[in-house]
Amino acid sequence: MTLETAGALRKNRLPLARRLLRGLRILLATTLPGLGVAAELGRIGVTVTDLGNPFFVRIARGVENAARRIVGPEVRVFVVSSAYDLKRQNDQIDAFISKKVDLIVLIAADPVDIEPAVRRAQAAGIRVVALDVRAAGADATFTTDNVQAGELACQHIVHRLNGIGNVVIISGPAVSSITDRISGCLSVFKAAPGINVLSSERNGGGSSEGGFAKMTDVLTLFPHVDAVFTINDPTALGVEEAARQAGRKEFFIVSVDGAPKVKARMREADSLIVATVAQMPDLLAQKAVETGYAMIRKRPVANRVVMIPAVLLTRETTTDVNDWAQ
Repeated sequence: MTLETAGALRKNRLPLARRLLRGLRILLATTLPGLGVAAELGRIGVTVTDLGNPFFVRIARGVENAARRIVGPEVRVFVVSSAYDLKRQNDQIDAFISKKVDLIVLIAADPVDIEPAVRRAQAAGIRVVALDVRAAGADATFTTDNVQAGELACQHIVHRLNGIGNVVIISGPAVSSITDRISGCLSVFKAAPGINVLSSERNGGGSSEGGFAKMTDVLTLFPHVDAVFTINDPTALGVEEAARQAGRKEFFIVSVDGAPKVKARMREADSLIVATVAQMPDLLAQKAVETGYAMIRKRPVANRVVMIPAVLLTRETTTDVNDWAQ
């Protein structure tokens, strides 16, 4: 055998050897964790609250893309939706434990009552990273600065109304991201004495259908509305459809998310949606994977609770800071 032939054989064997070694490390790390084998990230479970919302779809895709980029193409990602149902999400986390995932990315259906499920996962050696919504007991938390998002949206409303007008808030499920947005918005309205809040308690469920139903009620009750704040973009689309069907167009809508469909819609001349506060789902997903992987490998993590600023996008915005696609 020539040196050239031997070198070629060694080169061909190297990728196979690396794959076998990596597979052995993953097997040992999951079946014999007490042996101190270098921990790996082979499986990720993702439970979001609503896969009918493009924002959560983008987060799920972002986790998958980040995992393949940061860890490697062999990472398996399992994605499920709780539909804001705590029992369903508890069952999903138990299923992830049975699958022996290494990391759970959690958008909590209930930020407090999810804690026992989080603790069960951690007892099984699984790291849990909360995204978008705070989750009691999570190893790390990454959210949009949702108080700031509500403030930005409602400051824009006050500005467009010159500080005077009748406004409506269409709320959503009582998770921290939504309650924080409402809190930020109400603080702005409270500082503007000319703003009259007609309604703020109606829960549209974070969906277009819910936004449509709740805004239909509002339009029946109030003959004149100047502006509407909705807690996310699907709700805004439902509110606009309710206005269209009722033949009402005296008000405008400001929302939160920065979804492609709403950004396109608000730039059309007949749109009632005039602004949306953009979130950064790709960045949230990347931070979740980076931090989870670091914790699994017992690397230091500087900040385990991080809020990412949001950005107001209007019809006049020329540079889109967050061009995420559905």
